[in-house]
Amino acid sequence: MSIEIKQQLKLSQQLVMTPQLQQAIKLLQLSRMELSELVREELMENPVLEDGLDTDKEASREEVRGETEIGGDVPEQQLMGETEQPQSPSAEPRDATTEVSGDSATAVNEIDWENYLESYTSQPAMPSFRDSGSEELPSLEATLTKRTSLFDHLLWQLKLGGFNEKEEEIGMLILGNLDQNGYLSGMSVEDLAAEAGSDPETALEVLEEIQLFDPVGVAARDLRECLLIQARHLQVDDGVLVSMIEKHMPNLEKKNYAAIAKDLNQPLEEIIEAAKAISTLDPRPGRQYATEEPQYITPDVYVHKVGDKYFVVPNDDGLPKLKISSFYRSALAGPSKTKEYIQDKLRSAQWLIRSIQQRQRTIVKVTESIVKFQRDFFDKGIAHLKPLILRDVAEDISMHESTISRVTTNKYVHTPQGLYELKFFFNSGISRSDGDDVASIAVKNKIKEICGKEDAKNPYSDQKIVELLASSGINIARRTVAKYREQLGILSSSKRRQLF
Repeated sequence: MSIEIKQQLKLSQQLVMTPQLQQAIKLLQLSRMELSELVREELMENPVLEDGLDTDKEASREEVRGETEIGGDVPEQQLMGETEQPQSPSAEPRDATTEVSGDSATAVNEIDWENYLESYTSQPAMPSFRDSGSEELPSLEATLTKRTSLFDHLLWQLKLGGFNEKEEEIGMLILGNLDQNGYLSGMSVEDLAAEAGSDPETALEVLEEIQLFDPVGVAARDLRECLLIQARHLQVDDGVLVSMIEKHMPNLEKKNYAAIAKDLNQPLEEIIEAAKAISTLDPRPGRQYATEEPQYITPDVYVHKVGDKYFVVPNDDGLPKLKISSFYRSALAGPSKTKEYIQDKLRSAQWLIRSIQQRQRTIVKVTESIVKFQRDFFDKGIAHLKPLILRDVAEDISMHESTISRVTTNKYVHTPQGLYELKFFFNSGISRSDGDDVASIAVKNKIKEICGKEDAKNPYSDQKIVELLASSGINIARRTVAKYREQLGILSSSKRRQLF
């Protein structure tokens, strides 16, 4: 058996995702807040990157300070003002290799960084920035206030309640196990006593005391107990009302007052009056101390109507103004290790800026396609929303469906009709009797309008809603109406009926 060495040529083709391409894909699917956090992390880690806003302000102050020393009077508007300049696509570094457009990555071997930095310093930062004092953002006072939580409010009362050390320990356990509505869920009196090393009688006494704290009914173990505590606190001396709470909570929920009157052997009018009194009680006493703060949404793009045309404008407000610092230019002439480090950071900074620019262009391109498909919505409103799928937009702008999915996830657009997520414009279609298709969201909006105009004492059943939709040319099944109604948070007709 002979052993020999041979050379063979093999030609193969494979898809390779470079780190730069992975970064571009990652940036594309990030939300606006996530992108802002990522950019700020890069500013901290990459010394070559700097926030152009800070450098522009510092340079402006230095210039104004110099003019003031010479003797010129500088108005306050010039001292505090900021001007925006259009983004220039020039000032790109010269590569020794060829860049492939689209999703292909740029292979950078050697870049003339000195020439790049020299031309880059004359360009405005990316992206542009508008002062944070915009009218659309919440005021500073609105962001500084801190609401009192339910736990803090009850803890203050517990400290003033005259409890001994063991009772206070039980009270802390109770407060720590309250949900956002103020109910004691998941722990019984025996569990409280065992965890605090006390007896159930003491734990029950502390619980009953806390249930009388403000708001009354807090720390109740279910809705029935919560309403009974409030009724007793208000000294409601009505046996019918108490019996209704104790025995007929399901019928109260369904507003089946006739069954309650028959079981309690009372006139229907008296049952209705007692139900009115029960409706004044608070079934969720802890909600007034909810600490969930509103989430403000900043749109990624704006759609403006000028005449008969719509224009899509990217929103760069609030994002740092990325610039490549010229401070490290002298380091390129230093030792080879230093030069290699600076070049690596410069290359990383360049790719980050280029990826963000590509992200903005892609979002604008997708939004322009959506505006073209949904022109009737932008002109007339949600009732004219058309069925649309990702493939339609992908074929229109020659991109892959996965790219469209990444672009439309957690991205928002401000339109003349309101603020919407880009995903909002993609929905299934329902055939109409006239042959046209209508979007499922438009059908939901129609159901919402029908329920909003109904007689509160005689609400429409699901079958009646089916008939009203059919008169508008929309033919759907009753179970579909029920599904859409539940998705909209609209109760059934029996629960929507109001007798008082």
